[in-house]
Formats: sequence, structure tokens, C-alpha cells
Amino acid sequence: MRPTWLLGALLVVSVGAACKGKQGDGKTIRVGVVTSLTGSQAAFGLAHKNGYTIALNEINAKGGVMGKPLEVVFYDDQSKPDQAVQGVAKLIDQDHVPLILGSFGSENTRAMVPAVDQRKVPLIVPTATADNIMEAGSPWVFRICAGSSAYATSTTNFLKDNGAPRTLALIYENTNFGQSNAAAMKTVATAAGMTVVADEGYQPKSPDYKALLQRVKAKEPEVVYYASYLLDAVTLMRQSEEVDFNPKFVTSAGTGFSAAEFPTSTDKGAGKYAEYTFSVSQWLPSSPWAGSKEFDEAFTKLTGGHPAYHATQAYAALLLAADVLSRAKSDQPTAIADALRKTKLDTAFGPIQFDAKGQNAHPVSITQVQHGQYKLVWPGDSAESKPVATPAWSERH
Repeated sequence: MRPTWLLGALLVVSVGAACKGKQGDGKTIRVGVVTSLTGSQAAFGLAHKNGYTIALNEINAKGGVMGKPLEVVFYDDQSKPDQAVQGVAKLIDQDHVPLILGSFGSENTRAMVPAVDQRKVPLIVPTATADNIMEAGSPWVFRICAGSSAYATSTTNFLKDNGAPRTLALIYENTNFGQSNAAAMKTVATAAGMTVVADEGYQPKSPDYKALLQRVKAKEPEVVYYASYLLDAVTLMRQSEEVDFNPKFVTSAGTGFSAAEFPTSTDKGAGKYAEYTFSVSQWLPSSPWAGSKEFDEAFTKLTGGHPAYHATQAYAALLLAADVLSRAKSDQPTAIADALRKTKLDTAFGPIQFDAKGQNAHPVSITQVQHGQYKLVWPGDSAESKPVATPAWSERH
């Protein structure tokens, strides 16, 4: 029988001579990446891969790491937690990488934590937002993105600054990502004086959410807060029109509602149904950090479209990996973890510096889809556009 890890698709991206055998054979420096190149989260995994590719090209064009080309070994977790765990085993036990980046989703990333703990190999988390990833207290996990509590806090502060609505509905997928973001929003919004009038989890990738939306509509919430991946975000918005669900604020915990494809009219996008939706965001091409514009240009040249923040997080994560390997001057996991704790790095995604729990303090802003584009609408001192009130479906043109 084949080893289970062979079920995951393997892709090696390298510059220079191919690496054969164990890490440290003198040819390249290897790092491992677990992400979703197939399955329900493949659009985000592709964004990851493109961000990593741009970073890899930049790193190797500048001489690589410790005088050797950097090599990235990708493992496709197929958007499944068990495959993410198999990816950790394969990359460490078979490919002998001293450092792993990934995964995309919170469900998969949380499943990876015990596996890296057991093997005592650092894990850099680019995108997964569930708070319990960091609450596990692993000394081997370092997250560069903001978590679900930060998402909830920024969304609530945005709402306070824009009419202070009093009633909120939660709609979220029943996964670690959805449950964590819904729980954080419930806690933060309640503390701010809002009343949660509906709390609805759902099984992802369902073709029909109309009954759920009808139940929530009956509660007449002023705000709905979604935690959904791309396929469900599109379905939920299309079916919101069908049931004439009209909250004043359609807000979200990013991800599907902040994907580059979401506001488009492609087969993966929501098109006109995405208009007026609000989303948390951690980066835009117009972000003030040095390198943001250049990354946007490189991504557009590579793919033909502008990136969402997920690609930028991957880009920054690989630059961070190269930085810590260079500072550690070693491919030993303990030395790499020590270098991660001492990180002070400026990137296109913003400054990276970890607290005692391994969390980077990253600001969260709010965007709104206006005329098919994400526009920064909060905080006000950096907004490029004012938030637009959400019209009823019957009033849209």
C-alpha cells in the first residue's frame, strides 16, 4: 500500500540545481508549504502559490539564503484537515524541511499544530484566523495575520462609527474558521451593546441556504456577519436577493467576501450581488507599507489580476522564512524558532514582530465593494471612499 502522504499532490518550485536527499546536502535550502491547491479552498491556495512564487523569485535573484538557492516544497492538503496533517509528516519526515508555512484554512492549520509540536519544527501561519490556533500555546507556531477577535473588534468599531446598529445576525460555516469568527463576533458585539438575534451555523458547500436566510430575515437584524468561504459567499448573496433579505449592513469575516474573485462576474464571482458588502481586510494594493505597490504590480504581471490580502500574506511569509533562516545561520528548527521570536521585519504586508504567544500585531481595516472594486472605507483617517448605505434589493439597478 502506498504511504498516505502520496495522496497529496506534491509540487516543487526551485531555482538552481534540484535538491536530492536530505536538507543540508549543500545544494539548496528547503522550506515546506502546506496549502490547498485542490478542493473547496483551491482559489485561495492558488493565491498562496502565486504569492510564494513572487517571493521565491525575489529571494533567489538576491542570492538565496546563506549563499544557496531557496527551494519551496509544496504539499496540497486538498482542503482537508487530515491531509494537512499528512503534509506535515511528509515534509518533515521525508523532505527534512526545518520550517513549514501554512495552511490556508483555520480547520487545516489547527489540525497541523499538534503535528509540528510533536516534531518540534516551526510553523509560520500566513492566513488562518481562528483564535484557537494561537490559544493552543505552542512555542512552535508564529502567526503573521490578525485573528478572529481582531476581525470582530474592527467590524464592531466600524459599526459604532456608522450609525451604531443594535441588532446582529451571525451566519457561519460549521468549521473551526466559521465557529471561531462567529464566537468572537458574538462576544465583542454583545460587549458593545448589540443584541445577537440570530445565530446560524451551516454545512458548507450546500446548494441552498434559502431556508436559513428566511429564518434570519424573520428576526429583522440591522447587521448580518458572515464567516464563509468563496463558494458559499457567492451562493448566500445570490439567494439573499431571492428571499429579499435586506439588512442595513452586510458584513463579513473576510475570506470568501474578500477574495479577489468575489466582486467579479466570472464563474467564481458574485458580480452585482457582491455590491455594498463589507469585509475585514488586512491589505490592499494602496496600503501604506513599502513594497505594496510593487507586489501588486508583480502579481498582476504574473496572473493578469490584482491580489487580495491572502496572496500578500503568503508573499510576506516566505520573505520572513528567508529572513529568519539567514539570521539563524542554521537549518536547525530550534535556532529558526529562536530567530522568529527576535523578528523585526518590514514587509509589503506591514511590519512583523511576534509577541510572547507568537502572534504578530497586524491592523484590520474594513472594505466595501463599490462598483465591482474593494474600497477602503474604515478607519476614516485612511479611507479612500465613504461607506455607502446598502439599498434594498428592490431598489438596486
